[in-house]
Amino acid sequence: MKSLRERAGIEVSLDEQAHLVFGNDLEPASPEVRTLAQARGVLWNMTATGPDELYYMYRGVARRSDKALFLRQRIRYDITVIRPGTVGSEYIKTVGHYHAEADGTGVQYPEVYEVISGKAHYLLQKPGAGHLTVEDAVIVEALPGDKVLIPPGYGHVTVNPGDEPLVMSNLIEREFKSVYGPFSEAHGAAYHEVLEEDMPVFVENEHYAEVAEPRLLEPRDLPELGLLNRTPLYTAFVNKPEIFDYLVKPYLFSEALVAALE
Repeated sequence: MKSLRERAGIEVSLDEQAHLVFGNDLEPASPEVRTLAQARGVLWNMTATGPDELYYMYRGVARRSDKALFLRQRIRYDITVIRPGTVGSEYIKTVGHYHAEADGTGVQYPEVYEVISGKAHYLLQKPGAGHLTVEDAVIVEALPGDKVLIPPGYGHVTVNPGDEPLVMSNLIEREFKSVYGPFSEAHGAAYHEVLEEDMPVFVENEHYAEVAEPRLLEPRDLPELGLLNRTPLYTAFVNKPEIFDYLVKPYLFSEALVAALE
């Protein structure tokens, strides 16, 4: 059993089967399991073999004493565990999604991720004239403590390129619904991360009409958005919940959110 308390800020551990074990002060949460069968349509090789279960999503994690705070702020805290390994030669990843509009404003909800344990590659993409074109592609490698903001207008996929489970948390507007259709139609993100001669490479998804060359971006502290490497995301929210209002009303914070990817 591996304790995640130091990085997560709450009493949670990871067992040998890559499942979370919650402390007594936390609301119990059962995972939604993403299977290989469900993810097959977004794979680089859609007939490849791999583990039956790819990752586990625990939604609405909270201490019992903090539950009212999350409800009042309209924000949800989730933890996802992505297993290590590959499907064929492609690293295990999330299926990918875009975000719904906030309050019918035409501005999509943002999302914040934090690596608790393991290593993550976040692939962000902004569609061009249609969702089969990508005008901006960003790759962020994140390690424990790193925070990554998904700004309005960007879809994203998370890859586990490491040899251990990737445990990451996120904060999102609590009624948020993922938009999976564009990724499903395009058979995945603009790029797949695969092993070629034992080296990880990003290969372009041939189902897109046109994609931008990916640019690399390092995680960095964004104190104006409450994102600091040394402070667990859960702790940052509980200590100063109002700083995360941009997750609920992004149309009031457009300048700061766009700057996060510059």
